[in-house]
Amino acid sequence: MGHDHGHDHTHGANKKTLMISFIIITAYMIIEAIGGFITNSLALLSDAGHMLSDAISLGIALLAFTLGEKAANYSKTFGYKRFEILAAVLNGVTLVIIAIFIFYEAIQRFQNPPEVASTGMLIIAFIGLLVNILVAWTMMRGGDVEENLNMRGAYLHVISDMLGSVGAIIAALLIMFFGWGWADPLASVIVAALVLRSGYYVIKSGLHVLMEGTPQNVDVDDMIQTIQNTKGIQGVHDLHVWSITSGLNAASFHAVVDGQMSIAESEQLLRQIERDLEHKNIHHMTIQLETSSHLHDNSILCKVKAESSGHHHHH
Repeated sequence: MGHDHGHDHTHGANKKTLMISFIIITAYMIIEAIGGFITNSLALLSDAGHMLSDAISLGIALLAFTLGEKAANYSKTFGYKRFEILAAVLNGVTLVIIAIFIFYEAIQRFQNPPEVASTGMLIIAFIGLLVNILVAWTMMRGGDVEENLNMRGAYLHVISDMLGSVGAIIAALLIMFFGWGWADPLASVIVAALVLRSGYYVIKSGLHVLMEGTPQNVDVDDMIQTIQNTKGIQGVHDLHVWSITSGLNAASFHAVVDGQMSIAESEQLLRQIERDLEHKNIHHMTIQLETSSHLHDNSILCKVKAESSGHHHHH
């Protein structure tokens, strides 16, 4: 099956974009964490925590791209492409933990707001905002933030990070002008809520892939229609659709054809189906052709039993 090489091109671009973003964010995260300690601002610290999760997510994403390039071998016939998804889930979990920690810390601070050096906080938060805008722009321009789960996760991090910086800026201004000490823990709670939300979604979509769920960009009914409408196909069953990693969907199914069909004709038929399904976001197919005399039940989805009692036809 020839893959389109667009995948490889965006892959390289994604990697380069991630690398640049990773360096910028890691550097600034360290500055912001130190700034948060010096100015005693939880909003800054939580934003730094967020940036840390950013840096981790970018680092994991980079590692995943690098590992994902490792060639398939006998023990991993799909290569290491799934690592990307594991990375995304792990990343989601770290986000949730960070969020819970910030909530806990903020509750302590609401009860007795400490002194915050608001001017320093304002300057650091403002630079943080600029850094995030720069990184988000780099990602939008150089990477594939729509389709690739890994890139998307990293990008969403940066966007919610931007909002975190905005929160810290507003909090600093409120403390400067009105002396509202509670603005700092309030801003950090808002950041934590954002962190929690993005963590939840990344975990959810990652687990969907790990559970071999149907990819979001594949319409199964439409796919079945397409196969059944192909001239020469009498029926389809034992259909499976899943993602190997984001942007790489696979499908396998059995198709019933006329017993008199020659091998050359069936090849033509296969090519036709492969072409049609490419347009439906299926990048890798395994199709078993059989005649109607081949024993099977007519359900489209597979009814294979785990302890297969022997009389079910074998895949």
